[in-house]
Amino acid sequence: MRTLEGGCYEIVIPEKANIAADTVGRHAQSDRANAPALVFEDDNGVTSSLTYAELDSAANQLASGLSRLGVGHGDRVALHLGQRMEAAIGHLAIYKLGAIVVTVSQLYGADTVEHILSDSGAIVLLTEDRSWQPLRHLTSNLPHLQHVIVLGTAIDGEKDFAALLAAENPNFEPFETTADDPALLIYSSGSTGQPKGVLHAHRALWAYNVSTSLFYNLEMDETDLIFWTPADWAWVGGLNDTVFPAWFHGHSIVGSQHRFDAEWAYEFMARHGVTHSFMTATALKRLAQIEQPRARWPDLKLRTVWTGGEPLPGETLRWLTDELGIVCNEGYGLTEVNHMIGNCSKLKPAKRGSMGFELPGHWAYLVDENGIEVPAGEPGEIVTRQECATLFRGYWGRPDLTSEMHLGPWVRTHDLAVKDADGYYFYRGRTDDLIKSAGFRIGPAEIEDCLASHPAVADSGVPDDERGQVVKAFVQLKAGHTGSEALVSLLQAHVRSNLGGYKIPRLVEFVDELPVTTSGKVSRKDLRAWR
Repeated sequence: MRTLEGGCYEIVIPEKANIAADTVGRHAQSDRANAPALVFEDDNGVTSSLTYAELDSAANQLASGLSRLGVGHGDRVALHLGQRMEAAIGHLAIYKLGAIVVTVSQLYGADTVEHILSDSGAIVLLTEDRSWQPLRHLTSNLPHLQHVIVLGTAIDGEKDFAALLAAENPNFEPFETTADDPALLIYSSGSTGQPKGVLHAHRALWAYNVSTSLFYNLEMDETDLIFWTPADWAWVGGLNDTVFPAWFHGHSIVGSQHRFDAEWAYEFMARHGVTHSFMTATALKRLAQIEQPRARWPDLKLRTVWTGGEPLPGETLRWLTDELGIVCNEGYGLTEVNHMIGNCSKLKPAKRGSMGFELPGHWAYLVDENGIEVPAGEPGEIVTRQECATLFRGYWGRPDLTSEMHLGPWVRTHDLAVKDADGYYFYRGRTDDLIKSAGFRIGPAEIEDCLASHPAVADSGVPDDERGQVVKAFVQLKAGHTGSEALVSLLQAHVRSNLGGYKIPRLVEFVDELPVTTSGKVSRKDLRAWR
C-alpha cells in the first residue's frame, strides 16, 4: 500500500499476478517449503497434511493432466469439492493454467448446480463421488462439459482424480498471467432469479491483502499461525478471506468437511491449535451459547477472529471479548466489491453494533436514491468508487446487470447504513428488504441485534416485509428458557426501551432452530414463507 498526498492510501497491484504463484508457489521455493500448508481431518478424525513444496508439486501434476485434456487460458473448470486436499490442489492447478475456477458448493441442489455449470460453460468438472452421485443425470443437459474428474469411484467415462494425478510429471511450466486476467468465478444469489456469476481476476489476492491483514489484527507477519474457517471454500469468506491470506503469508490452513457444531468446533480448534479464523455472525452466536469454553478446552489457542457477511450483534461482540477473550474484527463488503468498511482493534477500538470505519486504501460513502451524499447521522446507501481495488470484473455474461451496479460515479451495494460523528458505520439493512410499518422504515438487522442482547435469546430472525405489514420476529431461545406470553412481553419491552416503540415486533414466534442459507446466514426468504 502506498501513501498519497493528503494522507490517503492506495493499494498497489503488481502488473503480473497469479494466485497460485503468489501464495503456495512462492513459499514452495523459500524456507517455508517444508512447512505445512494444509492439514485435513477426515470424517473419522484421521489427519493428513501437505507441505508447501508437496502442495505445489501436486498442483503442477494436476495442471499437467488438465492441460492434456485441453484446458487452457480462459477456460472454465468447475470445482465441486469441500474443504479437502483435492480442492486446494484443484484451485492451484487451474490458476497455473491461466484458466478460471468456477466454485460449486456441495450444499447446492441439482437446479443450482446445473445452472452454474451451464451458465459458466465449464468444460471440466472436479467432484467427489458421494456428492456427484445424485447429480450425474445433469450431464445430459450440459453440452459444454467435456470431462468429469471424480474423487472416488469414476464410472461411465468419468476420470479418476488420483489416477490422473499419479500419471503426470510435476515439472509443469505455468502460464504467465497478468493481474487483470480472470481467475475466479463465484456464483452469488441476488434478490431475484438464478445466482449470478461474479468474476474476479488474479489482482483480487493483492487487493484483499491489505484489508484481511487489518481484520486479522495486523498479526499476519507473525510466525506459525494456524487458520481455519467453517465457511465453505466455494465462497469469498472461506476462500478469499481465509485460505488465500493464510497462504500469501506462509501460514497453515486446517480443513474439515464436518458440519458446524459449536462443541465440535471448540474441540477441533483446540486439537489443531487454531489461532485465527473467519466465521459468520451466526457461527459466532453459536459459540457464544457454550459456557466457559476456556475452562472446558484449556488447549484452545484461538486469539483473533474476523467476521462478515451479516451484522454482528453487539452482545455477541461483548461475549467474544469479555468471556472468550479474543479479538473479533468485523468487516463489510460484497462478493462483487469488498472490504470498504471494517474494524481493526489495533488501529481503533470497535464500537458495539458498528460495522467499523472506512479502511485505508478504500472509499465508503452514504448517498440517497439520487446519489447525493447524506449528512452524518442520516441513513444512506453504502457506495464506493469505481477505482476500488476489490471491484469485480463484472457479472459473467451479463453486462446489463453489471451496469446496474452503478449509480452515476458510484458502485452500489444496496445496503443501508448510518455514519456517526466519529466515522463509524452502523448497518441498517438492505434497500430492498426494509420493513415499512405504520409509515416507518425499519431495518430487520436492527431488531435482531436488539433481541440478541436479551439474556434469554440465542438467535433471532426478522423477515423483510415487502407489503408493509407488522413486524414479526422468530426467536430461538437459550437453553433453560421457555417461550411464553410473559417472555414475549419482556422481549417487546426490551426492544421498546432500546430502539423505540415503533420497532417492536408485534408478533413473536419461538422456534427450535432458525433456517439458514447455504452460506450460514439467517434466511429471510424462508422466514417469509414461515410467516
